[in-house]
Amino acid sequence: MDIGSQAPAAYDAACEHLLGLQRDDGSWEGEMEWSTMVLSQYVIVLHLLRRPVEGATRQGAIRYFTRTRTAAGGWGMHPQGPPSPYATTLAYLALRLLGVGPGEPLAADARRWLLTRPGGVRAVPQWGVFWLAVLGLVPYRRVAPVPPEAMLLPSWVPLHPSRMLGWTRMLYQAMAYLYGSRFRADLGPLSHELRAELFPRQEPGGAPEAGTDVPVGRSAALRVLQSCLRGWERVHSRRVRRAALERCHRAVVDEQHASPHHGLSSVNALVECLVLFAHDARHPLLGAAVARLEYWRWSDGERGVRICGDRSTVWDTAFATEALLASGSPTAPDRLDRAVGRAHHFLRTAQITTWTGPTVPARRVRGGWAFSDGHSRWPVADCTAEAVGALLSAEAGTEGHRRTDDAVPPPRFTTPALHDALEVVLRRQNRDGGFATLDRGRAGGWLEILNPTEMFSNCMVDTSSVDCTGSVLHALSRMRPLLRPAARRRADRAIARGVAYLRGAQNRDGSFTGTWGINYTYAAFLAARGLRSAGLASDDPALRALGGWLERTRLRDGGWGEDWRGCPERRYIALEHSLPEMTSWAVLAGLDTLGPAHTAVEGGVRWLCTHQQADGTWPGDHVNGVFFTTMMLNYRLYRAYFPALAVGRYLQAATPRAFPARAFPARAASEGTA
Repeated sequence: MDIGSQAPAAYDAACEHLLGLQRDDGSWEGEMEWSTMVLSQYVIVLHLLRRPVEGATRQGAIRYFTRTRTAAGGWGMHPQGPPSPYATTLAYLALRLLGVGPGEPLAADARRWLLTRPGGVRAVPQWGVFWLAVLGLVPYRRVAPVPPEAMLLPSWVPLHPSRMLGWTRMLYQAMAYLYGSRFRADLGPLSHELRAELFPRQEPGGAPEAGTDVPVGRSAALRVLQSCLRGWERVHSRRVRRAALERCHRAVVDEQHASPHHGLSSVNALVECLVLFAHDARHPLLGAAVARLEYWRWSDGERGVRICGDRSTVWDTAFATEALLASGSPTAPDRLDRAVGRAHHFLRTAQITTWTGPTVPARRVRGGWAFSDGHSRWPVADCTAEAVGALLSAEAGTEGHRRTDDAVPPPRFTTPALHDALEVVLRRQNRDGGFATLDRGRAGGWLEILNPTEMFSNCMVDTSSVDCTGSVLHALSRMRPLLRPAARRRADRAIARGVAYLRGAQNRDGSFTGTWGINYTYAAFLAARGLRSAGLASDDPALRALGGWLERTRLRDGGWGEDWRGCPERRYIALEHSLPEMTSWAVLAGLDTLGPAHTAVEGGVRWLCTHQQADGTWPGDHVNGVFFTTMMLNYRLYRAYFPALAVGRYLQAATPRAFPARAFPARAASEGTA
């Protein structure tokens, strides 16, 4: 079948499926699956807060543990990862707290895997040792120091926690409180049982052994620093310790007020609940903080109850909106206008306009968008950029369409709101010209030498990334005609610096390295889009080189597929078969570099068309996202809107080739919710 007849039908079916997934509030959101680690921490924290998981939630959690364990009996750090000592140890502890007996297969198999592994539970990295200490199973002297006194340092000191990346900083101040106060649970007789089950032949704790969970070794500088901090633990002033603990507590309270009982992520929210409880079991903020934990919960009858790492509502809504408008020539404008108008309203109301914390934030907050929704007070540069782009597309895409009475044009994205968004992204441009996520980088890359996590890489400083920079360049280029002259000049300077950063970040083979998606293919899409939006021609040397890389990495089946192992190994590793989201990213990059008539681009579109299912979806369950280089994620909605976006953009670029007219089916968009 010719691509001229395949592509329009595939796009219509994909859009029909997307329209059916739109929620009543106008948003889209797919689950962002990470690991059982977060569910384990959820069970542990609620048990420590004397609110144990019971009833249907308990059964659902056990179901999820059952469905996600590996054939070896352990659990991985992501849906496709090998068994992990850290994830398996936490899962075992959670299962025992849920009432699963040590002889039941789910727990017995996990324990057997742990004890037959070299090092046993000693292979757990420091984050695992920290949880073992909180549960009272190992002494705190085995935990790498997390001194709360660092919060008392002057802010100009290079080691002040305020210089860390936001996620790391928020965790540090909470963990430092628990570490500094030596908070530990009293599990009663269960403590003795767990020690005997997990440490039958060895003293608990100690240095982890290199392996699955320890990709980041301790540097000599870190070992020296930790040795000094252990010495400090023996001689520190109690008065100073009390002051430091109170500073940590106030920082947690401030975050609870600023993002009302929401937290930056589920992991942050869980540890902050423990801090409130450790400070005062009747803390006035504790009840609301615990209730808000339900925000992070996903559940269904098939897979059970799980806790996601984050919510991606703004991110998914922005790309879903762009996908619906991608072809540029809808033949059912009234229905499309209703869906896009609702999405426009959601994104407008998700813009952060207030700050409720008692302390003035060190970063620009008002005017941005978070990854999740308008409740969070953590705007992200690329989320802000994609939200602005979707809003501008929604306004441009619905202009001139025939409307019925209930298809009212959305209110315009106002000039003050646009300039507020500009300030948010400009405040996140680093000295190297690239854009960071939550903050502008506040320390040099040298701080990574002192990374104590052992599990995560590039988690200490908010450095620039190719994918974030590409998103911002695309948004700035679309915003600039609407800006006031002075703001337009600032945007132009930021664009020029961003282009220079991307040129410098390009690899010798023409590829770009991604940070938040897997990996080189993801970066290719956003880098190409950003550079073309900034005014570079498709025959620019950087884009020609990227196009050549796309040609060379195309698989025999006509699409693209990338192995997640390339992220921690920092090299491109191709799969033997293509994947829909990666083929979509490559097609989008190819449209900006090779052009719609190129055989590689047409081949990628043909792959998408021939692998689409009857309901307009694409099969697959491969991880497609990443954070901190080593942690893989599965964004379940990526396989819905990125193929639609790619095929739609192809149709728009190939319009002179006279593809046939298209029409969405007649079912009303309001019928579907998620």
